[in-house]
Amino acid sequence: MRKLSENEVTPEAVYVDRRRILQALGFGLATSFLPLNATLAAPAPLRFSKTPWGSDLTLTGEYSITHYNNFYEFGTGKDDPAKNAQQFKTEPWSVVIEGEVAKPGRYGLEDILRGMPLEERIYRMRCVEAWSMVIPWIGFPLAKLLERVQPTSKAKYVAFQTLHDPKQMPGQRPGLLGFSSLDWPYVEGLRLDEAMHPLTILAVGLYGKTLPPQNGAPLRLVVPWKYGFKGIKSIVRISVTEKQPPTTWNLMAPQEYGFYANVNPNVDHPRWSQARERRIVDNSLFGTSRIDTLMFNGYAEQVAHLYRDMDLRRYY
Repeated sequence: MRKLSENEVTPEAVYVDRRRILQALGFGLATSFLPLNATLAAPAPLRFSKTPWGSDLTLTGEYSITHYNNFYEFGTGKDDPAKNAQQFKTEPWSVVIEGEVAKPGRYGLEDILRGMPLEERIYRMRCVEAWSMVIPWIGFPLAKLLERVQPTSKAKYVAFQTLHDPKQMPGQRPGLLGFSSLDWPYVEGLRLDEAMHPLTILAVGLYGKTLPPQNGAPLRLVVPWKYGFKGIKSIVRISVTEKQPPTTWNLMAPQEYGFYANVNPNVDHPRWSQARERRIVDNSLFGTSRIDTLMFNGYAEQVAHLYRDMDLRRYY
């Protein structure tokens, strides 16, 4: 199938129509008066439904969620993304969907969201660095998007790619400001059954508002039973493939970061234990507690069957 180029241009008239659709979905309520080339980076209220997921969990404070981030495209410090991503342009935004699907194409964000009810999922997020949060994501099941484009009988994996734009993302630049050790753009992947699992969502918001840029605006992956680095941010390409796709951290350090990256307290990182974690709770970043890490981050009942008969020390 034809590989769509990144620089295909959508006519401006289409952008205008798309703005109306985004506003109808709750996007852009705070930006409806802005010019067409303005950014959607400023979080705006979203319309969504509540779900039972995570209703018994204590939320991490919004400030901590939005100011303690790993998003190396904007710097390697935890507070770098919040400082360096504020001018990040998220409109217009489109995602190329290609590969083993019956309906490949470049889809505008508003096309993806059309007829896609948003819901809140409160999930635990466990970083591979042994800290964690509880985040009220707003999004929709990835399975619904994949069903629209109709994976073929050859489809076995789903690959994702982050925007590559060194002008906007200083961490992608070579040299002092950049993190040139990584091979940009950031790429991630899932097995098709993982991608189709009901817990796997594409998030467009948190805490009832559109995603701030430092959290992966305007569209990011959330897979709650995997380490946080699997949650690729600012997605511009989704490729459905027959073969297992490469992933950025696995390419960088395969002995430390596997393709699966399931949260597993019984398999330590080569340089630290994964048995316990530091749960960040309140807005001070100091309100933390040490707790035991749960198998599959507490979602074993829902996902353990996906890995039945697999050696999880080998497929980490």
